[in-house]
Amino acid sequence: MSDAEVLRDHGLRVTRPRLAVLDAVGNHPHADTERLVTEVRGTLPTVSVQGVYDVLRALTAAGLVRRIEPAGHPARYERRVADNHHHVVCRACGALRDIDCVVGAAPCLEPSSGTGYTVETAEVTFWGLCPSCQATA
Repeated sequence: MSDAEVLRDHGLRVTRPRLAVLDAVGNHPHADTERLVTEVRGTLPTVSVQGVYDVLRALTAAGLVRRIEPAGHPARYERRVADNHHHVVCRACGALRDIDCVVGAAPCLEPSSGTGYTVETAEVTFWGLCPSCQATA
C-alpha cells in the first residue's frame, strides 16, 4: 500500500509535506524532529519547522507514527506502530534501538495491583551502554 493510500485510509488528506515526513520517518527510524526537518527539506526546501511539527502531530494522532520520549532526550519518531515493542537507550551517546516484546502478547507486562484500568500497552525503556560506548569505556 502506498503512503498516499495509507494517509487516505486514516482519514488524512494527501499533501506533499505529509508524504515527505512519512518517508523521512520510514527512512530514519528514531530520528528527532531536527533530523526529520533536514531530511524533509531535501525534497521540500520551503517546508517550515512548524509545518513538520504539525505533520508529526497529525500522523501521531492518526496512529501512523509513534512518538518516543526517552527521559532527557528530544522526542523521536518511528513508523513501527503495529506492535507493542520497547526500546533500549544508550546513556552515553543516546543511541536508541528497538526491543521486541520481552515475554507474551501485548501489553507484555501486567500491573501488580488491581487499578481498575484496562491496560492496552506497556511502555518500557531499557537504559545501558551500546556496544560502541562499552568499547570506549
